[in-house]
Amino acid sequence: MTFQGAIFDVDGVLVDSPHEPAWRDSLRELMEGDWADIAGQTSWTPDGFTSQVYQKVLSGKPRMSGARDALAYFGVPDVERRAEVYAARKQDKVIALIEAGDFKAFPDALRFVLGMKAIGLPTAAASSSKNAGLMLRQIRLDTFAEENGMADEFAAVLRPGLTLADALDVDISGRDFAHGKPAPDIFLAAAEELHQPPEECFVVEDAPSGVQAAKAGNMWAIGAARSDDADLLAEQHADLVVESLDEVDLTELAAGRLRRRSA
Repeated sequence: MTFQGAIFDVDGVLVDSPHEPAWRDSLRELMEGDWADIAGQTSWTPDGFTSQVYQKVLSGKPRMSGARDALAYFGVPDVERRAEVYAARKQDKVIALIEAGDFKAFPDALRFVLGMKAIGLPTAAASSSKNAGLMLRQIRLDTFAEENGMADEFAAVLRPGLTLADALDVDISGRDFAHGKPAPDIFLAAAEELHQPPEECFVVEDAPSGVQAAKAGNMWAIGAARSDDADLLAEQHADLVVESLDEVDLTELAAGRLRRRSA
């Protein structure tokens, strides 16, 4: 077997996005403002919304699902009504942050995407976020390669003005599916649009729910442990867990095997 498709989550895999601070700050503003009267009935504290909570409860989920799960996690009453308010405030905040350029691409992810293009592997972005495209269109791969001395190495796949959005063959980010992660719907749709069987695709995910979704779709999974959560990703049966995508052996991957590079 050789891999026929690479499917990437966006937030936390390709891009260090502002979603986590947007969720955290929006809830703090509500708890210290409009919802101050019920804050004492919850387990929420300003320091309680950690990166670990974000990864476990929110990461990789559609906006409304994430809002409901976060409020339920902190014991906020009247979850259904308050989730709409919370999700709307978070959306306004994250768009403002993205438009201000308050995010960055992960260099190892850009190198990995270029590596996939160089070996001719079709690629797709598949994020629950409706804001993913806003970020992908702002990331210049041609500039990245030039600034990092990689322009000659990847000359065959680069062109002036090439963005990360342009480099990906398919982007189904932000579409509505009947079931969000950990259901496999979004990844199965990505494989279908790549015209490849799911079992011959691998997914790169940073969230446990995303790894669950990949495995539920009979796909291979690389867990990108960017938040000290390697154990959580391994518990969901990721086939390979790495802290950086530079650790993935591309020669082995081209031969259909997920292996870590030798030291």
